[in-house]
Amino acid sequence: MTPTPPRPADKKTSGNPATQAQINQTVKQQREQKRQEKLVEYQKQLAKRRRGKVVWWTVGSVVAVGVIAAIIASIVFAPAQAPTLQPGDGDGSSIQGVETFENTANHVEGSVDYAQSPPTGGDHNAIWLNCGIYDQPVPNENAVHSLEHGAVWITYDAEQVAGAELDALKAQLPSSYIVLSPYEGLDSPIVMSAWNAQLKLDSADDARVSEFLSAYWRSQNAPEPNASCSGALNAPGKQ
Repeated sequence: MTPTPPRPADKKTSGNPATQAQINQTVKQQREQKRQEKLVEYQKQLAKRRRGKVVWWTVGSVVAVGVIAAIIASIVFAPAQAPTLQPGDGDGSSIQGVETFENTANHVEGSVDYAQSPPTGGDHNAIWLNCGIYDQPVPNENAVHSLEHGAVWITYDAEQVAGAELDALKAQLPSSYIVLSPYEGLDSPIVMSAWNAQLKLDSADDARVSEFLSAYWRSQNAPEPNASCSGALNAPGKQ
């Protein structure tokens, strides 16, 4: 006699048809419950991944906006570039108010009594003043030597020219062969001096500032054009 094969262990059976139908219904319900639980878990994982994508997208967007803002700020707030000039020809005869002089150019020791104030030339110290911006008065004898090399020396009355006015003056200056310093006893708020030439101004927004620089900055008519304006004396107050 052939033995009856065993029924699966996980499947309940009953000889009563009504009971068997109830068992079958219970199994279906359990399977459906498991399917629903899997579906709920899948939806949770999907929502989690979506939230992660949103977070990373938001973070990335914020970082990108920050980078763009930093680039814009660096452009907007970057210091203005110094004007670029070509060496002048030393002819400022067309500039209204320019005075011209004749001065000697000997190297001497000690202090010198200059004919102009500030001086536009004359005998001077053998060591030139390093060009740059100074917030204290500089020695005449060394500054005149810088004029001999083609520098322009701009002096100002510190009581009348300060803050925004001084910044406006600095913004017009090239990065080399310029000496800017306060000067005591000026009869104008601003005085621009080159070798044997001088211009007195009332404000930094005067168009003649750039005109004087164009004519006399690194003038090829100075006694020693193209000689160095660095590597010598730093006076107190150099910035």
